[in-house]
Amino acid sequence: MVEAPAQALHAELVAVLAAVSLGQPRVLTTRGGQALPAGPFQMLHRSLQAGLRSWVESQTQHSLGYVEQLYTFADREREEAAHVLSISYLGLTREPEQAPPGDTSWQDWYSYFPWEDWRDGAPAVLAQQIVPPLQAWVNEAPNKALRQSRQARVAINFGLTDQVWNEDLVLQRYELLFEAGLVQEATRRGIAARAQLPGRAMQHDHRRILATGIARLRAKIKYRPVVFELMPPEFTLLQLQQTVEALAGRGLHKQNFRRLMEQQELVEETGAMTAGAAGRPAKLFRFRSDVLQERATAGSKLPLARGA
Repeated sequence: MVEAPAQALHAELVAVLAAVSLGQPRVLTTRGGQALPAGPFQMLHRSLQAGLRSWVESQTQHSLGYVEQLYTFADREREEAAHVLSISYLGLTREPEQAPPGDTSWQDWYSYFPWEDWRDGAPAVLAQQIVPPLQAWVNEAPNKALRQSRQARVAINFGLTDQVWNEDLVLQRYELLFEAGLVQEATRRGIAARAQLPGRAMQHDHRRILATGIARLRAKIKYRPVVFELMPPEFTLLQLQQTVEALAGRGLHKQNFRRLMEQQELVEETGAMTAGAAGRPAKLFRFRSDVLQERATAGSKLPLARGA
């Protein structure tokens, strides 16, 4: 008796392409904001990254600069019958002035994760629409041990009781909401919907991949000066601070930020000032040449001191 062949495993290359425009974190999407740029890995691609660049550039007409591999998702989070291996990448860029073609668009990433934006303090959605159904999910656990486990995870991930909000736990928070049936994507796995939270859903596992990209970038800006990939050649310190705040979802103390910029020696004055803008002219800065040449500089940080 001949056994049936195993189901084929398909590899898809997915890009989280991030930018910051006018102080807002942005992500390049396709299908009217419902998906990330993606395409299958094919034999004609000389490497995974080459395949990713090919798909992104053909779909969006946007060329990729800095790219690093994020994570590989192999579990069944999709509607397709075939088992799909999602190989994700993080790219950093600047949003062009010209709108992208077709159904490609730049979206504010907090439209997918409104509970992640703490720049003005804890978002109202957390206390009003997330904590109550999560607590109900905790209380519905069939035994004490599971209730305690759920309660601890909720507290740690969402900064409740004696815990502090950790901006890096983007993926853990999304997966907890998924498990509790609080995001639309959970219904695709047969999880009963508990409540409908604000925050746009995405096709397949793309919101999960986006959460992974946000978490990686939030962690990375604390120990590597990758934020320069998102900045124009010259910028004010306020623009740099607003970019870091946009990515981290946290407000920063202005004087501490400027002091640490001086201590880290990441930037230098250009000698020019802003012109034509409202308010007082401000000094223009640029990243130091050694920072631009040595992208993997260890110990060069952008501070995430909490806002006063």
